[in-house]
Amino acid sequence: MSLRNAVMAALLDGESSGYDLAKVFDASVANFWICTPQQLYRELDRMEADGLITARTVEQERRPTKRLFSLTTAGLEELTAFTAARHKPTAIRDELLVAVLAVDSGDAEAVKASIRERKQWAEAKVERYERLRARLLDGRSEEEFLATAERVGPYLTLLRGLSFERDNVRWCARSLTALERRGARLDAAG
Repeated sequence: MSLRNAVMAALLDGESSGYDLAKVFDASVANFWICTPQQLYRELDRMEADGLITARTVEQERRPTKRLFSLTTAGLEELTAFTAARHKPTAIRDELLVAVLAVDSGDAEAVKASIRERKQWAEAKVERYERLRARLLDGRSEEEFLATAERVGPYLTLLRGLSFERDNVRWCARSLTALERRGARLDAAG
């Protein structure tokens, strides 16, 4: 998958500025695809050059001129081809897991501090995703939303992000407990 597919999927909601797309990425797409605003703007330029999106310039009073992007027919066709393709599971590449793998030969306190930091990060993301979930549902039940919403893809990906971060919180808590108990046993034996 490339960043361009994520951008085209975000543009399914309609015309958007680069700034607004960056906010969308930060608020919802970031649970499965992370990019910097600089990467996003470079990709928008490439996508426009490739004819996948169009941009129009909007003059604003007291603000800089902005560009609004929208999908072209070619962009929608490419996105449709992407959705029709088979998608392989991705592998986890996580430096913290390498540190945990080596915790027995390294600095256990530093590893525990990293796990605590990851847990706090995941808890904050769960809170942010729950707020976004409440906004998307807008008082409706999940069943009602899934049956009547114009687009359900953003909600389904949000659910995956929630599941992922909740699992991160559980794993961190379990790992910290295991490492604390192990450290206490080693201290008592030493």
